[in-house]
Amino acid sequence: MQTEIIISGFGGQGVLFAGQLISYAAMDSNLEVTWIPSYGPEMRGGTANCTVVVSDEEIGAPVVRNPEIALVLNLPSLDKYEETLQTGGLMVINSSMVNRLPNREDIKIVSIPGNEIAEKIGNKRVLNMVMLGAMFANHKVLPLSAIEKALHDHLPARHHGFLQANIEALRAGNTYLS
Repeated sequence: MQTEIIISGFGGQGVLFAGQLISYAAMDSNLEVTWIPSYGPEMRGGTANCTVVVSDEEIGAPVVRNPEIALVLNLPSLDKYEETLQTGGLMVINSSMVNRLPNREDIKIVSIPGNEIAEKIGNKRVLNMVMLGAMFANHKVLPLSAIEKALHDHLPARHHGFLQANIEALRAGNTYLS
């Protein structure tokens, strides 16, 4: 089993941390994993994406050309990755920032108002966890409990005050099935 994931959005949306968290959860589950971040020179508001490959066997190459899963947090990301997603793949879209659905009928689409859910939880910074929760509801790369454990074990100490909000966001997103 090998699953290739791309997470893409604006800087400041937690794109890179979401990928790191999947990576930690996979490593903690004794799986093979690669994580490659890519971001523009801006601190916030620029483009950011990362690729994650999770496998139960050695990974031959970390490069992802046609991911099985795409988490799309903004419209430019949909425009960029819509055509690269594998046939039968899963696209989880932040409908708070994306005003259209993909033009493809050969993929599974989950459209979720991520920003609104994060704001309802009380912290717009947990958008990435909302989106991860929806991804794990629709594709069993890892159990949600592995992500929650990774949050407990790997969240930087300076962010421990956000732990409960992150878990609440994961669980809220995890209710969105296609």
